[in-house]
Amino acid sequence: MHEPVAPQKGTVTQRAIDQIKALIAEGRLNPGQRLPTERDLAAQLGVSRSSMREAVRALTFMGVLEARHGSGVYVTQLDAGDLLESLGVVADLSRGPQLGELLEVRKILESTATALAAARIDAEQLAEVERHLRAMDATDDIEAILAHDLAFHRAIAQAAGNDTMAAVLEGLSSRTFRARVWRGFQEEGAIDRTRREHASIYRALVDQDPESARTTAAAHVGEVERWLRERLDTNG
Repeated sequence: MHEPVAPQKGTVTQRAIDQIKALIAEGRLNPGQRLPTERDLAAQLGVSRSSMREAVRALTFMGVLEARHGSGVYVTQLDAGDLLESLGVVADLSRGPQLGELLEVRKILESTATALAAARIDAEQLAEVERHLRAMDATDDIEAILAHDLAFHRAIAQAAGNDTMAAVLEGLSSRTFRARVWRGFQEEGAIDRTRREHASIYRALVDQDPESARTTAAAHVGEVERWLRERLDTNG
């Protein structure tokens, strides 16, 4: 199934998308509410039914609308995770300088999220972080390490208490790219160093030290940036 191509700015379809989004932002369409029929909505917004159909398809792909078979089209709950799902596609497909830019954003957000988590994490959340840290230390299987690495950082982001930030970080956490990094670290013999970085992050959470948490998390992502730069220099 082909993903819909994003409409060009200024097109009738793009204007229809903007108008539907405005209806939601203004509270005239609410989360969970069924949209008017395609014909009625097209007439209300002054666009053709074909343009309306394309707008609905695009907004469905973005996670703003949901088509329910035999029932109609509804506004989703507008959860940040659903709306930012397409960011994961961008992260998975990014290469070269663009991937470096995404890592820069991730470093800023992940260090902030880790600092917030140090101030807010509870005992149950801390135990979850520790569980994934111990699991990473207990295996040399790259796939298992990767799974627990993702879960380790996801648990920290959730402990930060900001669902939108956690959703953005989830989108930026490309499993494909992380797998390449872990394999690269394995070749460099750097897995033990990376384990120590994770342990430092965990200790900062235990100590409830936001500033230490921020700097250790930034240094951790900084090592990934270094690894990427070296590969770009080698290949370019």
